[in-house]
Amino acid sequence: MSAPSSILLGVNVDHCATIRQARFREHPLDHGDEVEPDPVAFALLCEKAGADGITMHLREDRRHVQDSDVQRARAQIATRLNLEMACTPEMIAYALELKPDSVCLVPESREEVTTEGGLDISGQKSRVAEVVAAMTEAGIITSLFIDPDPAQIEVAAELKSPWIELHTGAYANAYYHAGRQRELDTLKAGADLAHGLGLTVNAGHGINYVNIEEVLSIPHLHELNIGHTIISRALFVGIEQAVREMKAYLC
Repeated sequence: MSAPSSILLGVNVDHCATIRQARFREHPLDHGDEVEPDPVAFALLCEKAGADGITMHLREDRRHVQDSDVQRARAQIATRLNLEMACTPEMIAYALELKPDSVCLVPESREEVTTEGGLDISGQKSRVAEVVAAMTEAGIITSLFIDPDPAQIEVAAELKSPWIELHTGAYANAYYHAGRQRELDTLKAGADLAHGLGLTVNAGHGINYVNIEEVLSIPHLHELNIGHTIISRALFVGIEQAVREMKAYLC
Protein backbone atom coordinates (compact mmCIF):
# COMPACT_ATOMS: atom_id res chain seq x y z
CA MET A 1 0.00 0.00 0.00
CA SER A 2 1.44 3.37 -0.95
CA ALA A 3 0.71 6.84 0.33
CA PRO A 4 0.66 10.25 -1.33
CA SER A 5 4.12 11.78 -1.56
CA SER A 6 2.87 14.75 0.48
CA ILE A 7 3.28 12.77 3.71
CA LEU A 8 6.54 13.89 5.29
CA LEU A 9 8.92 11.84 7.43
CA GLY A 10 10.26 13.38 10.60
CA VAL A 11 12.95 11.23 12.24
CA ASN A 12 13.27 11.34 16.02
CA VAL A 13 16.92 10.83 17.00
CA ASP A 14 16.43 10.78 20.79
CA HIS A 15 17.42 7.14 21.18
CA CYS A 16 20.72 7.68 19.42
CA ALA A 17 21.43 9.99 22.36
CA THR A 18 20.10 7.31 24.72
CA ILE A 19 22.85 4.96 23.53
CA ARG A 20 25.48 7.64 24.09
CA GLN A 21 24.21 8.44 27.58
CA ALA A 22 24.26 4.78 28.57
CA ARG A 23 28.04 4.93 28.52
CA PHE A 24 29.02 8.62 28.64
CA ARG A 25 26.45 10.24 30.94
CA GLU A 26 29.16 11.53 33.31
CA HIS A 27 31.61 12.51 30.56
CA PRO A 28 32.40 16.25 30.33
CA LEU A 29 31.79 16.19 26.56
CA ASP A 30 28.55 15.49 24.72
CA HIS A 31 30.41 14.69 21.49
CA GLY A 32 33.97 14.40 20.27
CA ASP A 33 37.00 12.43 21.43
CA GLU A 34 35.81 8.96 22.44
CA VAL A 35 32.18 10.00 23.02
CA GLU A 36 29.83 8.20 20.65
CA PRO A 37 27.42 8.10 18.95
CA ASP A 38 26.78 11.74 18.07
CA PRO A 39 23.03 12.34 17.54
CA VAL A 40 23.71 15.36 15.34
CA ALA A 41 25.92 13.37 12.97
CA PHE A 42 23.16 10.76 13.05
CA ALA A 43 20.58 13.41 12.15
CA LEU A 44 22.65 14.57 9.19
CA LEU A 45 22.74 11.01 7.85
CA CYS A 46 18.96 10.81 8.27
CA GLU A 47 18.61 13.93 6.14
CA LYS A 48 20.99 12.55 3.53
CA ALA A 49 18.77 9.46 3.27
CA GLY A 50 15.58 11.48 2.73
CA ALA A 51 14.24 12.57 6.13
CA ASP A 52 12.13 15.71 5.80
CA GLY A 53 12.82 16.86 9.34
CA ILE A 54 14.56 16.01 12.59
CA THR A 55 12.79 15.72 15.93
CA MET A 56 14.52 16.02 19.31
CA HIS A 57 12.93 15.91 22.76
CA LEU A 58 14.87 17.93 25.31
CA ARG A 59 13.51 16.45 28.52
CA GLU A 60 13.60 18.14 31.91
CA ASP A 61 15.97 15.48 33.30
CA ARG A 62 18.17 15.53 30.15
CA ARG A 63 18.11 11.73 30.09
CA HIS A 64 19.08 11.52 26.41
CA VAL A 65 19.24 14.66 24.25
CA GLN A 66 21.36 17.46 25.73
CA ASP A 67 21.13 21.22 25.22
CA SER A 68 24.23 21.24 23.05
CA ASP A 69 22.75 18.54 20.80
CA VAL A 70 19.73 20.71 20.03
CA GLN A 71 21.84 23.82 19.50
CA ARG A 72 24.24 22.03 17.14
CA ALA A 73 21.35 20.47 15.25
CA ARG A 74 19.74 23.89 14.83
CA ALA A 75 22.96 25.18 13.31
CA GLN A 76 23.77 22.19 11.09
CA ILE A 77 20.68 20.44 9.76
CA ALA A 78 19.35 21.49 6.37
CA THR A 79 15.71 20.47 6.75
CA ARG A 80 13.52 21.34 9.76
CA LEU A 81 14.10 21.05 13.49
CA ASN A 82 11.08 19.98 15.53
CA LEU A 83 11.62 20.42 19.27
CA GLU A 84 9.47 18.25 21.52
CA MET A 85 9.07 20.00 24.85
CA ALA A 86 7.13 20.10 28.07
CA CYS A 87 4.86 23.05 28.69
CA THR A 88 7.13 24.65 31.32
CA PRO A 89 8.55 28.18 31.68
CA GLU A 90 12.10 26.83 31.25
CA MET A 91 11.31 25.11 27.96
CA ILE A 92 9.23 28.00 26.64
CA ALA A 93 12.15 30.36 27.19
CA TYR A 94 14.55 27.85 25.65
CA ALA A 95 12.41 27.46 22.52
CA LEU A 96 11.98 31.19 22.07
CA GLU A 97 15.76 31.63 22.19
CA LEU A 98 16.54 28.61 19.99
CA LYS A 99 13.79 29.31 17.44
CA PRO A 100 13.28 25.80 16.03
CA ASP A 101 11.06 25.49 12.98
CA SER A 102 8.35 23.90 15.11
CA VAL A 103 7.67 22.76 18.64
CA CYS A 104 5.51 19.87 19.74
CA LEU A 105 4.09 20.20 23.25
CA VAL A 106 4.15 16.83 24.98
CA PRO A 107 3.41 15.51 28.47
CA GLU A 108 6.45 14.58 30.49
CA SER A 109 6.95 12.38 33.53
CA ARG A 110 10.28 11.46 35.08
CA GLU A 111 8.96 7.96 35.76
CA GLU A 112 8.19 7.07 32.14
CA VAL A 113 10.79 5.48 29.86
CA THR A 114 9.47 7.41 26.87
CA THR A 115 6.53 9.75 26.35
CA GLU A 116 3.32 7.82 27.01
CA GLY A 117 -0.10 9.21 26.15
CA GLY A 118 -1.17 12.55 24.79
CA LEU A 119 -1.10 15.95 26.44
CA ASP A 120 -4.28 16.82 28.33
CA ILE A 121 -4.88 20.26 26.86
CA SER A 122 -8.48 20.39 28.10
CA GLY A 123 -7.20 20.51 31.66
CA GLN A 124 -4.69 23.32 31.07
CA LYS A 125 -6.23 25.47 28.35
CA SER A 126 -4.91 28.83 29.51
CA ARG A 127 -1.38 27.53 29.94
CA VAL A 128 -1.28 25.90 26.51
CA ALA A 129 -2.91 28.95 24.91
CA GLU A 130 -0.09 31.15 26.22
CA VAL A 131 2.53 28.84 24.71
CA VAL A 132 0.75 28.68 21.34
CA ALA A 133 0.46 32.47 21.26
CA ALA A 134 4.11 33.01 22.21
CA MET A 135 5.40 30.55 19.62
CA THR A 136 3.14 31.94 16.91
CA GLU A 137 4.36 35.47 17.60
CA ALA A 138 7.96 34.20 17.30
CA GLY A 139 7.23 32.52 13.96
CA ILE A 140 7.46 28.99 15.40
CA ILE A 141 4.79 26.46 14.41
CA THR A 142 3.15 24.79 17.39
CA SER A 143 1.92 21.20 17.38
CA LEU A 144 0.02 19.57 20.23
CA PHE A 145 0.68 15.87 20.92
CA ILE A 146 -2.78 14.62 21.84
CA ASP A 147 -4.83 11.45 21.93
CA PRO A 148 -7.43 11.12 19.14
CA ASP A 149 -10.14 12.23 21.55
CA PRO A 150 -12.75 14.57 20.00
CA ALA A 151 -12.75 16.82 23.08
CA GLN A 152 -8.97 17.30 22.93
CA ILE A 153 -9.05 17.92 19.18
CA GLU A 154 -11.77 20.54 19.55
CA VAL A 155 -9.77 22.33 22.25
CA ALA A 156 -6.70 22.29 20.00
CA ALA A 157 -8.70 24.11 17.34
CA GLU A 158 -10.09 26.52 19.93
CA LEU A 159 -6.55 27.35 21.06
CA LYS A 160 -5.56 28.07 17.44
CA SER A 161 -2.74 25.57 17.37
CA PRO A 162 -2.00 25.16 13.65
CA TRP A 163 -0.88 21.53 13.99
CA ILE A 164 -1.68 18.52 16.11
CA GLU A 165 0.18 15.21 16.36
CA LEU A 166 -2.17 12.33 16.99
CA HIS A 167 -0.78 9.88 19.52
CA THR A 168 -0.73 6.49 17.78
CA GLY A 169 0.59 4.57 20.78
CA ALA A 170 -2.70 2.93 21.77
CA TYR A 171 -3.10 1.61 18.24
CA ALA A 172 0.52 0.38 18.12
CA ASN A 173 0.12 -1.37 21.47
CA ALA A 174 -3.05 -3.08 20.29
CA TYR A 175 -1.65 -4.17 16.92
CA TYR A 176 -1.23 -7.83 17.89
CA HIS A 177 -4.14 -7.85 20.32
CA ALA A 178 -7.86 -7.20 20.53
CA GLY A 179 -8.89 -3.64 19.90
CA ARG A 180 -6.58 -2.92 16.99
CA GLN A 181 -9.35 -2.02 14.53
CA ARG A 182 -11.15 0.05 17.14
CA GLU A 183 -8.01 2.08 17.81
CA LEU A 184 -7.38 2.56 14.09
CA ASP A 185 -10.95 3.69 13.54
CA THR A 186 -10.58 6.15 16.42
CA LEU A 187 -7.48 7.63 14.77
CA LYS A 188 -9.28 7.93 11.44
CA ALA A 189 -12.23 9.67 13.03
CA GLY A 190 -9.90 11.99 14.94
CA ALA A 191 -8.01 12.91 11.78
CA ASP A 192 -11.27 13.62 9.96
CA LEU A 193 -12.49 15.84 12.79
CA ALA A 194 -9.18 17.71 13.03
CA HIS A 195 -9.02 18.29 9.29
CA GLY A 196 -12.58 19.59 9.32
CA LEU A 197 -11.61 22.05 12.05
CA GLY A 198 -8.73 23.37 9.94
CA LEU A 199 -5.90 21.63 11.81
CA THR A 200 -2.85 20.13 10.11
CA VAL A 201 -2.70 16.47 11.13
CA ASN A 202 0.57 14.75 12.06
CA ALA A 203 0.91 11.43 13.86
CA GLY A 204 3.51 9.55 15.86
CA HIS A 205 4.46 7.06 18.58
CA GLY A 206 4.90 3.33 18.08
CA ILE A 207 4.74 3.49 14.28
CA ASN A 208 6.99 0.79 12.80
CA TYR A 209 7.79 -1.05 9.57
CA VAL A 210 4.92 -3.49 10.17
CA ASN A 211 2.02 -1.23 11.18
CA ILE A 212 2.97 1.64 8.84
CA GLU A 213 0.75 0.30 6.05
CA GLU A 214 -2.36 0.57 8.20
CA VAL A 215 -1.25 3.90 9.64
CA LEU A 216 -1.21 5.27 6.11
CA SER A 217 -4.94 4.60 5.87
CA ILE A 218 -5.47 7.45 8.36
CA PRO A 219 -6.75 10.37 6.27
CA HIS A 220 -5.28 13.87 5.92
CA LEU A 221 -1.79 13.01 7.23
CA HIS A 222 0.82 15.71 6.76
CA GLU A 223 3.80 14.19 8.61
CA LEU A 224 4.72 11.08 10.57
CA ASN A 225 7.29 11.41 13.35
CA ILE A 226 9.09 8.12 13.81
CA GLY A 227 12.15 7.25 15.88
CA HIS A 228 12.53 3.99 17.79
CA THR A 229 11.81 1.59 14.93
CA ILE A 230 14.17 3.43 12.56
CA ILE A 231 16.99 3.32 15.09
CA SER A 232 16.25 -0.35 15.77
CA ARG A 233 16.37 -1.12 12.05
CA ALA A 234 19.59 0.87 11.73
CA LEU A 235 21.34 -1.63 14.01
CA PHE A 236 20.94 -4.19 11.21
CA VAL A 237 21.15 -2.17 7.99
CA GLY A 238 22.59 1.24 8.90
CA ILE A 239 20.74 4.48 9.43
CA GLU A 240 20.65 5.62 5.81
CA GLN A 241 19.08 2.37 4.62
CA ALA A 242 16.66 2.37 7.56
CA VAL A 243 15.45 5.87 6.68
CA ARG A 244 15.21 5.06 2.97
CA GLU A 245 13.09 1.99 3.74
CA MET A 246 10.64 3.98 5.85
CA LYS A 247 10.58 6.87 3.41
CA ALA A 248 9.68 4.46 0.61
CA TYR A 249 6.35 3.75 2.32
CA LEU A 250 5.46 7.45 2.08
CA CYS A 251 6.24 7.92 -1.61
